[in-house]
Amino acid sequence: MDQASTEIRRVLVVGGHGKVARLLLPLLVAAGYEATAVFRNPGHQAEVAETGATPLVADVEQLEIDALAELLAGHDAIVWSAGAGGGNPPRTYAVDRDAAIRSMEAAALAGARRYLMVSYFGARTDHGVPPDNPFFPYAEAKAAADAHLTASTLDWTILAPSRLTDDPPTGRIETAEQGAVAGSVGRADVAAVVLQALHDPATIGRTLRFNAGATPIPEALRG
Repeated sequence: MDQASTEIRRVLVVGGHGKVARLLLPLLVAAGYEATAVFRNPGHQAEVAETGATPLVADVEQLEIDALAELLAGHDAIVWSAGAGGGNPPRTYAVDRDAAIRSMEAAALAGARRYLMVSYFGARTDHGVPPDNPFFPYAEAKAAADAHLTASTLDWTILAPSRLTDDPPTGRIETAEQGAVAGSVGRADVAAVVLQALHDPATIGRTLRFNAGATPIPEALRG
């Protein structure tokens, strides 16, 4: 598909300076979407602008629902690709859980019905990570955010890639529906999956767990 759908034109990517986001933004622009990237560090504006997206400086960790709704207003779809980056449990909960959940409430208020969450392969409420494991806060935060999203009235899709690498794009993945187990996948292919999911309304209401594989992305997402 070489242009944006008529229903979705304006896409806001939260966490717009992240590694996946910076690969996604040029894909969105090339596909005909009006892409806006939200990030908190003003020093990243020029780098984000190079992707062709509109840079927007805002700290979603600090914004309450009404302020977030103002930020999201006028957009047709939200891609949540933000995260605290690990290593700080309070901030992990504040960003990966609390801010993410507020953004879902804000999206509903703003009329941004389409919401795509970038999660991870093992995210679930019964994730099995021990409380003394440093990964526990992230697993808990993502589980809570994903559960809130699936219970919402938004047109949601959860994209749950395996361990991320910087491998070049292949355009091919394997999903858990096809029998894939957690492995690894390149960030470039994750960005391509986000774009395809945005194109494809058949992905609404689905959690798509995937890693590197042999199936072309559009075919893999059809299930």
